[in-house]
Amino acid sequence: MRYENIKSVILTILVLVSILLTWNLWTYQPNYDKMEKSNYVAEVTVSEKQEVQKIVRPDQILFHIKGQHYGINNTGEIDKVVKELGQWTFFDVKNVTEKIDNIEELSHNSGNTEIQFPGEVPIELYRSVLNIEGKRIPAFNFNRIIINVEGSDKDNGIVYFVSTENQQVYISHISSNNLNEFNQSFYKNAASLPRYFGYKASEKRTLFLPEGDQEMMRYKYLPKDLNSDEFKEALFSNPSFVQKSPLPAGEEYTDDSSKMTVNFDSNILLYVNPTAEERYIASSYDLVKRSIDFVNEHGGWTDPYRFVSKSEYNRSVTFRMYSRDGYPVFNERGLSEITEVWGRDEINKYIRPNIALELPLTTEIQKVTRPSGHDALKFLQNKKNFKPELLQEMVLGYRMERDTEENMLILLEPAWFYRYDNTWEEITMDDLGGLKHGLE
Repeated sequence: MRYENIKSVILTILVLVSILLTWNLWTYQPNYDKMEKSNYVAEVTVSEKQEVQKIVRPDQILFHIKGQHYGINNTGEIDKVVKELGQWTFFDVKNVTEKIDNIEELSHNSGNTEIQFPGEVPIELYRSVLNIEGKRIPAFNFNRIIINVEGSDKDNGIVYFVSTENQQVYISHISSNNLNEFNQSFYKNAASLPRYFGYKASEKRTLFLPEGDQEMMRYKYLPKDLNSDEFKEALFSNPSFVQKSPLPAGEEYTDDSSKMTVNFDSNILLYVNPTAEERYIASSYDLVKRSIDFVNEHGGWTDPYRFVSKSEYNRSVTFRMYSRDGYPVFNERGLSEITEVWGRDEINKYIRPNIALELPLTTEIQKVTRPSGHDALKFLQNKKNFKPELLQEMVLGYRMERDTEENMLILLEPAWFYRYDNTWEEITMDDLGGLKHGLE
């Protein structure tokens, strides 16, 4: 009997040990050090990502007061106005194009503040900047926001969204309190700003140019070369299969379907994916949103770029570099632009500079004076075969080029630029050589 008891005790112990080992096996967790996600997936970012309001932004604001015109293009001052608009609620958005007899008068009448964008902006995209009531609003593009400080509709303020390209007008409303605050903070103080004059180029287009000579800064930069391998990692679907080959003036990256070429002389990076399906026209919103997201995915905003144009027909979007004080930057080889061409689901072509301008050389910054809008306009009007109706835009900006004295440096030279028959041209200081007043 004693023997049987001993066997029972041993069996019970074995069963308990078995249960304990089974429990430990089920609940066992190895004591490995926690590994960060970045050790598994390394996101390629050349620079910082940007929100929509940093890329899609106005480049000029005009205040029309009792037949006079005053304006600003300084980035900081414009941002204050946009921030104010971002605190409003816009409601009751409607198409009133058929009720507007003259869009020019609507935009430039006394009492109006005219916020101008360099390109046609899809309203769906700008809803991330403005608070617009309603889940569904009409789909439209605009390049002007008109705030009427003198008019109201049933105790609400009126704001128009205008497309000068499509000749369309949409009306919206804001609270009277918002309108009164804008009047007190901005419109009533605008008469102290630089004065502008209007030049009526055609029945549907009036250009506003500065009355007086303009002081600007001349900058020199030591550019930073961007890492081509980072773009390879970002642009190709399987970077490990990409072959790199040297070229006489650069390098080339290829896989079985795509090619990226980097030209060290022109400082242009070109990525082409010829397999992307071309027979597709996206909506304005999809096209611009996709283009911004694409650059954000690899942090490609290496300088202050802004959205300036799009073409649904060509499936293309262009972003232009702007100076830190708010002037557009031009380069005849495209060194100041990022251009994207899209297929149905993939990028078809991506063209951009492979350099970035960092801080300017402070010892090389110079203040210069450029002629007034009157003088620049006079030069164009004196050109042979000049047709005012083909003059689309006229702005002060910067010519971006290699410094003639030190080739390693990039020079930003202030100048007048104009878009004539869809092509940007420069008015050089030699062109204005006969205009002694206001020149260096």
